[in-house]
Amino acid sequence: MIEISKSHLLAANGSAMMADLQAKELERRLSLYQLFLKLYEHHSGFLDEILRLENLYQPSLTQVNLHYIQGVVDTTTVYVMTNLCDHQTQTLQQPQQIWTVGRDRSSGICLTDTYLSRRHGAIQYVENQGFYLIDFNSTNGSFVNGERVYHPTKLKDGDRLRLGSITCDFFLNQSSRVLPSVAMELLMQLVPRTPNSQDNIQDTEKYRIEKPISAGLIENLEHWHSGLSAEQQSEILDRFFSRYTPHQPI
Repeated sequence: MIEISKSHLLAANGSAMMADLQAKELERRLSLYQLFLKLYEHHSGFLDEILRLENLYQPSLTQVNLHYIQGVVDTTTVYVMTNLCDHQTQTLQQPQQIWTVGRDRSSGICLTDTYLSRRHGAIQYVENQGFYLIDFNSTNGSFVNGERVYHPTKLKDGDRLRLGSITCDFFLNQSSRVLPSVAMELLMQLVPRTPNSQDNIQDTEKYRIEKPISAGLIENLEHWHSGLSAEQQSEILDRFFSRYTPHQPI
């Protein structure tokens, strides 16, 4: 009887220890889950960035589109370019320089995301200041680099936005420059600019070989040098004939 009681006591103690270990493990997992929720609530942009980087290196996810909104300040106009609408790049001009975002069909950037409010927010351009993100007291909020915005927030080039469950990058373009003219010797190697031509480069090369050099040269030049001055056209012809003989391919 004493031996049986001891065995029962050991079994009971073992069960109690096992239950205690399971309770501690459950408590540990619950703490980790709560920590994750707090991390996501306050630093959701960091998690979004990790998922974005993971998608970039997943061969099976090469079809995933990276969404963006680009604000452009031109010398004569201000507009927004984005691929959020219908999954294709569009230029959106708005006379008041306010691009609304939401599920409502009247929104400038209309999206079907169920986590997006009907009138979720807007991108606004303020003269001599820049682009701002405004949230219209939406249910799920608007975020810039993981931080929820409660008032108009000025956007910088490279900011990460989250609207509902949609994340996108914001780019700012407010400068431009005029490139120098292409050198004459390089112009000779360009594909002739024919207004109605659908030929590719291979077809052009074949055309050059099969055509007599003198006739092909004049015909090709007529298509693309019409925008040049008479002096430039003359210089191109002089350089060409000084380099090539009638038997050399172009």
